[in-house]
Amino acid sequence: MGTYQAGDALGALGDPTRRAIVERLAERPRAVGELADELPVSRPAVSQHLKVLKSAGLVSERADGTRRIYRLNPAGVAALRDQLETFWNRALAGYQDVVEEPEEESS
Repeated sequence: MGTYQAGDALGALGDPTRRAIVERLAERPRAVGELADELPVSRPAVSQHLKVLKSAGLVSERADGTRRIYRLNPAGVAALRDQLETFWNRALAGYQDVVEEPEEESS
């Protein structure tokens, strides 16, 4: 697994296991063991994936006795959405520029 800097949500979501974890956390908060029971990976692997998602700002955790409960971080998810909207708006603007270009007259 690579090292991700805070805010590297797109890179963190490049892994299918991390996407599966995010999908499950979107439903409700879960502990590591619960996530591991639902996925074809070990608890230590889930913990490592959660560490990457946390460093990317997508996941937060809280203590519940001896367990750690993970949930999506609304601020991180909102930042990812803003980033995707920026990409989408740039793509639409580029498409609009191409569509609205005057056609060259052929001689």
